[in-house]
Amino acid sequence: MDYTVIIPARLASTRLPNKPLADIVGVPMVVRVAQRVRSGVAPSTRIVVAGDDAAIIQACHAHGVESILTRQDHASGSDRLAEASLLLGLGDDDIVVNVQGDEPLIDTHLVQAVAELLTRHADASMGTAAHAIDSVSDFTNPNVVKVVLNAVGHAMYFSRAPIAWWRDGFTHGIQALPQPAPLRHIGIYSYRVGFLRRFPQLEQAPMEVTEALEQLRAMWHGYRIAVYVSACAPGPGVDTPEDLERVRALFQ
Repeated sequence: MDYTVIIPARLASTRLPNKPLADIVGVPMVVRVAQRVRSGVAPSTRIVVAGDDAAIIQACHAHGVESILTRQDHASGSDRLAEASLLLGLGDDDIVVNVQGDEPLIDTHLVQAVAELLTRHADASMGTAAHAIDSVSDFTNPNVVKVVLNAVGHAMYFSRAPIAWWRDGFTHGIQALPQPAPLRHIGIYSYRVGFLRRFPQLEQAPMEVTEALEQLRAMWHGYRIAVYVSACAPGPGVDTPEDLERVRALFQ
């Protein structure tokens, strides 16, 4: 199937300044992400970095990675994707996969899997991924986003709270996981381009503001999100200097 991978990259980062350009064994991180994706997708798949600074564009050009310059004032990554899809001349029925620019060890199988979701689920506007949680600490961690699915594999709700929650969960404290195992959301998305262009104009959802989860806006407005359940947890992302050192060690 044909689809376009867009990797949004924003130079400003409070926890890790100039994160897209962070060196990973001689190569900028955003280039490492593009190279990783290229290693696991079809040769015909277009991979584009959507950067907000000329330094990102220059780094991509130096390593043979296609890139486009987008505005610096976007409120979110999906806004940047929407602009990128317009600049690239993509049609409303085209499919875009959003790979985060801080995932140099992303499982490339996920890229293809979330793209294929939208061919199998004609009624879904977005696709994403999840995997089974296997620890109580992850289940109770608000930084680990959980998702509950319906019978056909569409998301019913995303939350930072422990969901799904069993009736007597508080009786003896959280000492074990409910069954079936809860699902952790993996932050990779596929979009139909027509929906992607409408999304930034949609009114924010109250639950989106409460949970600080942008995907809840789509659900609040009645759009469906199909979810691929992976057997494996994703590779480590890079949010902090400590994360960067761990990833560098893995590459070395």
